[in-house]
Amino acid sequence: MTAVERVPAPAANAAGTAELVTAAKLRPAQAQGVFRAVLDALARPATVTRVPSDVPGVVPSALLPVLALADLGTGVHDLEEDCSRRWSDVVNVATNAPAVSLERARLVAAVRPVAAEEIPRLARGTAEAPEDGAVLCLPATALEGGPSAWRLSGPGVPGERDIAPQGVPDDFVAARAEAVGGFPAGVDLLLATPDGRVMGLPRSTTVTIVTDAVDDATGAVASVVANAVAGVMAGVVAEEED
Repeated sequence: MTAVERVPAPAANAAGTAELVTAAKLRPAQAQGVFRAVLDALARPATVTRVPSDVPGVVPSALLPVLALADLGTGVHDLEEDCSRRWSDVVNVATNAPAVSLERARLVAAVRPVAAEEIPRLARGTAEAPEDGAVLCLPATALEGGPSAWRLSGPGVPGERDIAPQGVPDDFVAARAEAVGGFPAGVDLLLATPDGRVMGLPRSTTVTIVTDAVDDATGAVASVVANAVAGVMAGVVAEEED
């Protein structure tokens, strides 16, 4: 499946908003394709899925799960830049889903970088009703090449898998651990890239940091120093033997 081609959003006026609403009203086949990508991503953590390539490129990838899954009985919340409700209004009109606070929403989408402290505020449901926990889809710059490597294990993961996403908030792993600490209550997270790739982190998945850029740099420096010291010592020993 080819990547989604992203295009600039229309102007922020009535005509531009109407254009966005039209783009956000997914056709049944598109909605089913997004739904399938979300299900596969959550069923197989660390495995990359893709939304259909024919979805309108003007719609942010992180918004697509909300557009595909929301309905009249599902509270939604869109994390936007301060004082903006542009995409919130679009989602409301396109899906008829009610806009609610972050703490009450079942479906949450971020069209801006997420702060780590926002993740523990998500609805977690209860042990008796874990299905009331929220699903958050947040943007990631890429799903590989990030500054930290995370090791995933748990249901749906064959053994252990390492990932290194880019563009996620600092302290993401710790914030997520707090949000899923009451399993089976908790939250399910999706990472979505601009080209339409999606990766799931359901609440049942254990995520640990295994390497960090700072740790790697420190280790590299230590290795260089150790090698240099060993070389000097070898030279000293050789001179004494002579």
